[in-house]
Formats: sequence, C-alpha cells, structure tokens
Amino acid sequence: MRPRPPERTLILGAGPAGLMAGYVLANAGLDVCVVERAPQVGGLSGSHGFEAASGTYRFDFGGHRFITANRELLHLVDELLGEDLLTAERSSVIRFEGRTYRYPLALPDLLRNAPIAMLAGALRDLIRVSLTRPGSAESFAEWIEARFGHTLYRAFFEGYTRKLWGIDPRHLSADWAAQRISLIDLRDVARRLVPGARATPRTYARRYRYPRTGFGLLFERLAERFVEAGGQLVLGTRVEQLELASGRIVSVVGRSPQGECRFDAEHFVSTLPLPELVRLSGGDSKLRFRGLRFFQVLVDRPDVSPYTWQYLSDPELVATRLQEPKRRSPFMSPPGRTSLMFEIPCDPGDELWECSDAQLYSRVCRDLELLGVDSAALTGESFSRRAPCAYPLMDLDYARERARSIAWLNQFSNLSLCGRQGTFRYIFSDTAMEMGLGVARSLIEAPERRPDVLELRNEPTVIEVESVV
Repeated sequence: MRPRPPERTLILGAGPAGLMAGYVLANAGLDVCVVERAPQVGGLSGSHGFEAASGTYRFDFGGHRFITANRELLHLVDELLGEDLLTAERSSVIRFEGRTYRYPLALPDLLRNAPIAMLAGALRDLIRVSLTRPGSAESFAEWIEARFGHTLYRAFFEGYTRKLWGIDPRHLSADWAAQRISLIDLRDVARRLVPGARATPRTYARRYRYPRTGFGLLFERLAERFVEAGGQLVLGTRVEQLELASGRIVSVVGRSPQGECRFDAEHFVSTLPLPELVRLSGGDSKLRFRGLRFFQVLVDRPDVSPYTWQYLSDPELVATRLQEPKRRSPFMSPPGRTSLMFEIPCDPGDELWECSDAQLYSRVCRDLELLGVDSAALTGESFSRRAPCAYPLMDLDYARERARSIAWLNQFSNLSLCGRQGTFRYIFSDTAMEMGLGVARSLIEAPERRPDVLELRNEPTVIEVESVV
C-alpha cells in the first residue's frame, strides 16, 4: 500500500520557501498551516511602505529581482502577477575612491577609468596568473586573488568584503564566491588574448522580472492563493518551543500578542534559521548569520542616479550598497519624487544596529556628499528596518558546522528543511521557492522519503547566467 501524505502539515515561516510549500500542499487538498513571526508575509523577500505627505513610498528588504531557470516557476509568477509583473533592466556600478566603474567589471571600462597604478598592477597580475595553474582555494581571499590578482582584490574586494561580513576575507570560505562573483577573471582575459580563442567571461542577467509595487507583492499574491485553497495562515506568532517524543516533533508552541498557542501536526517544514531550530530542539550550533539594517530616506527630486545599485567599496562609507527603488519600478515612489535605501551590514548589539535613525541620518548625509549627491535634496524623513539573519556567515568552519547541525535535525523523522535561513544557504528567492515546491511534492508523492532539497541549485557556476528571463 502506498504511504499516504501527512494528515496535517505545519510550516514555520511565510517566506518564499514556506509559502510555496504551503501553496502546493493546499492545492493538493491537504490540511496545512503556515505560522509566521512577522505581521506580514514574504520574509526577506517582502516589501513595506512609508506614508509621507508627498505620497506612498515602497521599499524591499534588500535588492530583489526575479530570475529563474525554472520555466514552471516563471509561469506561476506570471499567472500570480499578470500585468503587475514588469520587466526591468539592471544598471549597477562600483564606487571606489571617487571613481565609478561598471558592474560587473568590464575590461574596456576598467581601462578608461582606473588609475595608472591600478592598471599597471593588474597587468603584472595578468602575466603572473597566465603562467600559473590555479590550485584549490580554501578562503574567499585566495579564490579571488587566484582569478583577479592581488591588485583588483585589494581595490574591489578586500575592503568591501570585510565591511559586508565583519570578518577578514581570509577567514571567509570560498564556497559561495563561484556562484556570486562574475567580474574580470584574468585567466579569461589571458585566454582571450590567444589568437582564435573564443572563451568569453561570464556575466550576470541584465533583464529581470519585478512586481509593480515591490518584490513582496509576489508573496502577498501567493499567500492569497494559499488561503483561497484552504490553507491556514497565522501571522505575528513567534515559535518558542518544540515538543518532542520518540524521534519526532509532536507540536510547536508559539506566542502571539494574544498569548501562548499550540500547533499540532503530523509533519513539520521549517524555514527558521538553522541554528535557532537546532537550539529549539535541544542541540547546539555555532552557525551565525550576518545582519543588515536597511535605512531608507526620501528625496525631493525625480531622480538621484540612473543606477539600480551602487556597490560602495570604500571602507569608510557606512553602507555596502545604495539602491534607488524607483529604478526597479517607477511605482515605488510618488510622481516627481524618489528615495534611497542604504544596506548597512551590522549585527544586533553593534553600534550601527543600535544607534538612532537621527544619528544614522547624519552619517548617511556625509556619505552622500562624498558620493557627489547633494544631501540638501533629502526631505529629512527616514526610517529603518532590521534583519538579524540576512546572510549566512560562511566562515572557514561553516561547512563542517552546517553538516553537524543538519545531522542533528535529521534525527526527527517528520521534519523537512528549506529556504535560505532554514538550510543555511546563500540563495535567491527563486531557489527558495523551488525548495518549497520540492518539499511539498515529496510529501504528496513520496511521503516515506525525506525531501532532498538541501543542496538544490548548488552548482559551481554563476547562477544568474542560467536564467530564462
């Protein structure tokens, strides 16, 4: 007799992975409940608004774009959003020492804009790397230097990476770099200098899909479909305890503004931060996340720049990225106005995490002047949103610790993991959705097997190259 799907499934987290899993299970007619700590859905892929005298401004938690290699997923997103799904084109630059470079770095642009000393150092590095074979790299710094040389590493990677992660780049694992870095690889340059060579450098997807009023609109629509299909959505409820028995999770105890609540289920799907789930289940985990503070300011002018993103490599600038949401969709700001969002890496308890918006506003104004933007154009209105678990911190020991944490959780036979935080993977929202889809289908079609989604889309290639936008 074929095993039956679980009678009731409880999903922890209403981000891309959790909502996708719930949507598929509910559409299959199964009893499913999604519990979310925040008062809104979307997780780090959500959006939020700010009501000002001049109108409504919309912001995302970070800079999101929908790109995917999964045509089924792309079709679903098209169906959910319809005419509210726009197609935009990415325009990004790197700002460093008063100069502006295209992102990803392009050789002609570098030759035009870089100072002579940098070009001379890069030329020396080009000769060196073309005469050597790359070895295995354990750290991020080693991986970068082997491909881009020491000169470009010092200029564009070292300070930025230290600011982003809060640790020395030589203590950061090289694992994520192959899927996230697509700049001037000097080995590609050397190969292309050989007569008849056809090798071309990898690049990012320039065109992408984006919802009209912010990335979170996608997950608001997905949540609506989930509820219409019979799913139960519980917001504003924090998971505080797991009740365990005989190698299984029996129930989850949460807390909402109304008090303590209990959720019983036959199967549990978690997108909670992996180390948090380990601790809730009685284990210990040394895995850490890097937090972000998103600082939003309103601008009394139609535009600030033509760029979607500006990567701020100078260590003295407080943010790692500056984005203008209007560049993704003109509906993110009222007509004739724009806004800026600063992505500021920090962790709970840090000075940058704890300081007031007024204190941060003063520093941001100073940084804008250094970037050539007249801070007098700001309206004075600003606010913050914080994400304590924005990026999995992939230090040199993370892979071993991740495997240990997952092994601990594997003792619970009715638990599935998915999502960025839930699997401790630095993934995009489309991969998180695919994880949720994979977990749900496994529970429907093969409930006797644990869903195998932990390493989904973990190929050693730049992920955006494979998009089908």
